[in-house]
Amino acid sequence: MKLFINRSRAWCAVVCLLALLVTAIPAQQQQQDSTAALAKKNTKDTVANNEETVNTEPKPILVSVLPNYYNQQDGVSINQLIERALLSNQDLAAARLQIERARARLSQARLRPNPTLEFEQQSGRLVGAGGDGQFTVGASLPIEIYGRREARINQAQIEIEASEAEVRNRERLLAANLLTNYAEALGALRELETTERLLELDLQTTRFIQIRVNEGETPPLELNLLQAEVERLRSRRQLAEGRLQSAYTQLKLLAGIPFEDSLVLREQINTAILPQLPATQDAAIDIALRSRPDVSLARIEEQVATAGLRLIRAQSRPDLTAYTRYTQGRSVVDTSFGAFPQRDRSLTFGIAVGIPIFNKNQGAKAEAEIAIRQAQARREFAERVVRGEILAAYQRFEAASRAVTILETAAIPRSTQNVETFRRVYEIGELKITDLIAEQRRLLDATRDLTDALTQRYRAQVDLNIALGAGGLLP
Repeated sequence: MKLFINRSRAWCAVVCLLALLVTAIPAQQQQQDSTAALAKKNTKDTVANNEETVNTEPKPILVSVLPNYYNQQDGVSINQLIERALLSNQDLAAARLQIERARARLSQARLRPNPTLEFEQQSGRLVGAGGDGQFTVGASLPIEIYGRREARINQAQIEIEASEAEVRNRERLLAANLLTNYAEALGALRELETTERLLELDLQTTRFIQIRVNEGETPPLELNLLQAEVERLRSRRQLAEGRLQSAYTQLKLLAGIPFEDSLVLREQINTAILPQLPATQDAAIDIALRSRPDVSLARIEEQVATAGLRLIRAQSRPDLTAYTRYTQGRSVVDTSFGAFPQRDRSLTFGIAVGIPIFNKNQGAKAEAEIAIRQAQARREFAERVVRGEILAAYQRFEAASRAVTILETAAIPRSTQNVETFRRVYEIGELKITDLIAEQRRLLDATRDLTDALTQRYRAQVDLNIALGAGGLLP
């Protein structure tokens, strides 16, 4: 009996052991499966977070206003502004009417003088001789000699050329004003962009410092100093935008665009391209003297004065007028046999010569000679101005180009690297916020110097292009 009880206990122990083994194996498998699933889920979450970190950039804190003024795809080019200005500028349209007036004067100069028709009636009734009377009809025609008509036509033709040169010069000046304000707008646009970029960095730093102040790691004074710098940059941003809006208003005025319409440009000051400059200053001066409309106008005005003197000299010579008359008369002859009526007819030809004894156009000749000397002095001055403008533009362009090279290759990269280094060192608590602000201001000053240098270089290119005689669309 005792043996049976021991055997029963042994079998029970074996059964319990088997049951435990059977139960433990699925639980272990389930735990392993759960661990693997959890690891897989954690891996997916890590990959997703990494992808989000890589693909998602931090949203900017500052809302930029640059899209209101600049769009590389849909913006307006300088050629489009010049083209619209040449078509819609009212002052230029009024100047073009001067050409039509000169052409009308040429039509008038080609006309010959009109003849004169004369009628005359004589009667003796008022003096008691009722039978006497005479009727006369005559015609006279001035004859232009000494080349008067040719001189008059020549002067009118030269005046047309002068009017055309005047219009071309006005077009050149209009394009110059547009390009000058365009350069001002591009400079203000770059300054606005630079200010916004620095303001965005300061706002991000302000958030970082705010967290450190809340945690008690940074004194509130540093946050106040940086916030003051942020407000200073906000003020500078407003000034840059106001300067940009003012330049845009001038562009709208010159181009004939309504002030209420928006204007968006497609270029920036560092990428704006103008025609290639001549190789040497002497070549540029030679091109300008041949193509500048104001120099051409000065030369044409000298020709106009010379043609006027030739016309006055021709008019100072004797005038010649050819005439003819037909006369028919009736008279009564008293004789011892009575009164007999008598009729007379005659045809007369003649030439009248005006003799210039007292009035020889002495004053007009003196005035015309003075006008010639005046025109010569203006031409010489215009040519001298051209040489001065080209030399000055070349000097400004070369100086601005050297300044841009120095700032772009040395000053700006080093200052930018310094600001980044100061920012990192400040984040680990080794610098004061005043040091970072001071270095950032130096970067801002260097960036403004670069903007000024780029603007000066573009303005020098513009002035040189205008000095060469460009008055229409840029190539």
